[in-house]
Amino acid sequence: MHFIKHFGEELIALSNAPHRGGLTKAMGFFFMKVEKNYRGDYKRDCLEFERKNGLRGFVGFMTAVDIEKVIAVRKVGNVEVYLTAGISNPAIAGEEPKPWKPGTINMAIVVNEGLTIGAMTNAIMTATEAKTYTLLKLGYNATGTTSDGIGVFARPGNVEWAGTATRLGFEIGKAVREALEESIKKWEKMNRFL
Repeated sequence: MHFIKHFGEELIALSNAPHRGGLTKAMGFFFMKVEKNYRGDYKRDCLEFERKNGLRGFVGFMTAVDIEKVIAVRKVGNVEVYLTAGISNPAIAGEEPKPWKPGTINMAIVVNEGLTIGAMTNAIMTATEAKTYTLLKLGYNATGTTSDGIGVFARPGNVEWAGTATRLGFEIGKAVREALEESIKKWEKMNRFL
């Protein structure tokens, strides 16, 4: 029903997650399943989720998709991507969004290298480019959904770049593209009669 990833060590986290988003330290992350018309107090509910599961210092994402049916995990080089896709509310950056419907692409990118904060920001950019390319390639006229979540997790270190011209950027892009394509195909299979 939910997905929890323990790191085994404290990593630097940079994310837009609803629970402990921003720049922080994390012992892991979770994807928390919520109802399609969720209108709860997300701060309270994420704290309660941590407490119930014996977690401390986790970054938390929320989704209404059936996590176990759509989750995709890809490892490429030193990068692991954990991704869930629900795309019932595709959107294009810079255009007025359609009326909101539940549907989120959540990406958690774990890098087994020491990165600067700049490289972590660069990794988010590369992952977003890979996400948009994959959506377009699969026939979605969209750059994402209106509620996408992303997080990058790494040890502090000296790697400064994670753009498309770097080995690390290549690994991030490839892992995101493969994971997103797999997750979307799973989501489409579940929703083909809706």
